[in-house]
Amino acid sequence: MKTIKVLIVDDSAVVRQVLIALLSATPGIEVMPAAADPLLAMERMKLQWPDVIVLDVEMPRMDGITFLRKIMAERPTPVVICSTLTEKGAKTTMEALAAGAVAIVTKPRLGLKQFLVDAADDLVHTVQAAARANVRRLAMRREPTPLPQPTAKHTADVILAPGAGRTMAMAQTTERVVVIGTSTGGTQALEEVLTALPRVSPGIVIVQHMPEKFTAAFASRLDSLCHITVKEAENNDRVVPGRALIAPGGRHLLLRRSGAQYHVEVVDGPLVNRHRPSVDVLFRSAAKCAGANAVGIIMTGMGDDGAAGMLEMHNAGASTLAQDENSCVVFGMPKEAIKRGGVDRTVPLSSIAREITLV
Repeated sequence: MKTIKVLIVDDSAVVRQVLIALLSATPGIEVMPAAADPLLAMERMKLQWPDVIVLDVEMPRMDGITFLRKIMAERPTPVVICSTLTEKGAKTTMEALAAGAVAIVTKPRLGLKQFLVDAADDLVHTVQAAARANVRRLAMRREPTPLPQPTAKHTADVILAPGAGRTMAMAQTTERVVVIGTSTGGTQALEEVLTALPRVSPGIVIVQHMPEKFTAAFASRLDSLCHITVKEAENNDRVVPGRALIAPGGRHLLLRRSGAQYHVEVVDGPLVNRHRPSVDVLFRSAAKCAGANAVGIIMTGMGDDGAAGMLEMHNAGASTLAQDENSCVVFGMPKEAIKRGGVDRTVPLSSIAREITLV
């Protein structure tokens, strides 16, 4: 594998110093002279073009979003966003991901140096994943126009028994439920899929690898763009037609069933396949409680999270789909699921929404 040339663009001298030290210590990564702002970065890039850019979003002279859009328009290059763990930082990061950034690296306002050192493994893996990304897929996308607000959205009506104060629950159910797992490149891929769904669609539960505090902003953005309702999952949320639930960052999400109804459980727990939330955790719960009534979809991402869980779903009688290589930003997760024998069919990203509506 060729050496990965990385350009760090951040106005914090401490961040630049720590990132340079961490990445330079990794075999196969070469760190170019860092830049304190995008204008200086463009001068650096005239001399040597990087394979990956690690980019802050809040900088003087030119903000990171403007710089990112310029790069993706002129010469698409993998960009990893280095963003603060704040509500404002999360919203800005959603803009960056929509504009073509591959992934997120978070940084707190306090204890920055130690945090970055503790997160060294994640940083290195993120940069390595970005270097393999098919950024042409990101550059080809156009940002959708938000739906007119307020948008009337309705999930399935709850049918109450006469005089009863609770939902009727049958011992058996034929209700179908869709579970989706994705990682690198997944925010853009999910946006393409979910915005194409009609208001009447099966209930969907999603794990997207994303840091804590960012999933609420991500769900809110999707909700503004989609005909279906999209929200960050909370414990005991119902899984109903017309709604997509997204696992909160830093927590695992499981599918549960009570009688004829599906709901989700949000839990703490150790990392699984280096992730929390983990796709495997969701898929295994779907295999157990939904069986043949479930549809599993594994999409773009690096690594093998979800491959074992998808095989369990397949063996339980669920329908299982993988995004094809040509439409993936990173083909790692679908490729591993296919290799293990858990995938019924591979389909392009453009067909996944239709597959969901046919469930």
